[in-house]
Amino acid sequence: MKLSASILFAAAVAAMSFSAQAQPDLAKGAATYGQVCVACHAADGNSTTPAHPKLAQQHPEYLIKQLQEYKSGKRDNAIMKGFASALSDDDMRNIAYWLASQKATPGFAQDKDLVRLGERIYRGGIADRQIAACAACHSANGAGIPSQYPRLAGQHADYTQDQLNQFRSGVRKNNAQMSKIAAYLTDEEIRAVSDYIAGLR
Repeated sequence: MKLSASILFAAAVAAMSFSAQAQPDLAKGAATYGQVCVACHAADGNSTTPAHPKLAQQHPEYLIKQLQEYKSGKRDNAIMKGFASALSDDDMRNIAYWLASQKATPGFAQDKDLVRLGERIYRGGIADRQIAACAACHSANGAGIPSQYPRLAGQHADYTQDQLNQFRSGVRKNNAQMSKIAAYLTDEEIRAVSDYIAGLR
């Protein structure tokens, strides 16, 4: 069956339009970020406040997912819901890809005793509790896997610890896999793996 030239032309125009829409606008992303996000996450996405995550160099697909889930309420945070609710899908995409283009600053582990325990958990998991190694999903150097698992390297230990506690307590409900893992971690293990992650690079 032959398709008419007009149908083929319309399909080509639609494909070009979709392609154009799918391309992030980094300049707009930087501008929107500067209006909405900069106060907490710093000018280049490298937050200097331990309670606020570093976002620079994060996988854009992960950032988009989190913003969408803040907006929908699937990830519950009143402050972030307010900001995310004001963003369109295009805004989210532009911001996420702009942040991905920013270079992350390195972090540092602080506790020499805890960091050894953190390394064991991150690299090898805890077999007797069926806790998988963090590195299996987030990679050995904490770079993560684009569109699936977030970059963790250099993240503030305080922020990582808080998120693991939220997964464990059920406050954060937007990742069943992480909730299951965190449920079996002790306070000391959470502190240890969070500290180790801060020093990954």
